[in-house]
Amino acid sequence: MDGSSRSAEHVALFRALETSRRRDRLFSDRLATRMLSPRYRAVVAASRLPPVHRWIERYIDTRYAGGPRASAVVRTRLIDDLVRAALDGGARQLVLLGAGFDNRVHRIAAPVAFEVDHPATQATKRRRVPAALAGRARFVPVDLAADALGPALLAAGFDPAAPAVVVWEGVTNYLTAEAVDATLRALAALLEAGGRIVFTYVDRAALDGIGGFAGVAEWHDAVRRGGEPWTFGFDPAELPGYLAERGLRLAEDVTTRDAAARYLAPLGRDEPTAAFYRVAVADA
Repeated sequence: MDGSSRSAEHVALFRALETSRRRDRLFSDRLATRMLSPRYRAVVAASRLPPVHRWIERYIDTRYAGGPRASAVVRTRLIDDLVRAALDGGARQLVLLGAGFDNRVHRIAAPVAFEVDHPATQATKRRRVPAALAGRARFVPVDLAADALGPALLAAGFDPAAPAVVVWEGVTNYLTAEAVDATLRALAALLEAGGRIVFTYVDRAALDGIGGFAGVAEWHDAVRRGGEPWTFGFDPAELPGYLAERGLRLAEDVTTRDAAARYLAPLGRDEPTAAFYRVAVADA
């Protein structure tokens, strides 16, 4: 993958599989397959046959305990809904922070959109986005573990006077506590005119091994083998105070299992999701 993130490719695979469903899909990400390596593209192509699709999903859900596939699917739909609500409510800028192979800017229209990510992953993505669509986002290469976020966004044209919605999906659990702190403080300073940050995190009890969460050890082992171990988590009980100290207010905090009850259950889809993977919303 040219040095780009393996976890980003896996999430793109899960989104591509969801898109290939013939019915009861939660969203459509037509570019997800373009983000994949040839072997994963072949998996998606085979999944267009319903019996094969069902087998592939069962295989992933059985082999990778904890529900990473369905958790990624429901968090994608939940965040899509939150972004649309923010834009409908007056946000004029969309920032995908640690964008990976996220294609939201191609399915959710925003007046101005920025994609911020590690240069290696971003370079791979830019090669795979069709040239006709490349202008929908301003690409901002930033390594959140080492680079200053604020100056890079401002240099790319981010307007602190215009309300913005920031999506920080699937990233915090791969950073240090210092990097998470610096990023949230930078965002709080940038969102002076009001704005919203939608971010995901892993319950700290899952990392500490004291939460009793099913499948967490297997999921963590899988990402560790891929060279991207989890390194950070929040205690949900401490999150409101943590954000308040940085000038932010917690507006919502749900698990991907909660999101599954909201989106999958009404469709009759009973698929494993994680009680330790969470989606939070913070307002500036």
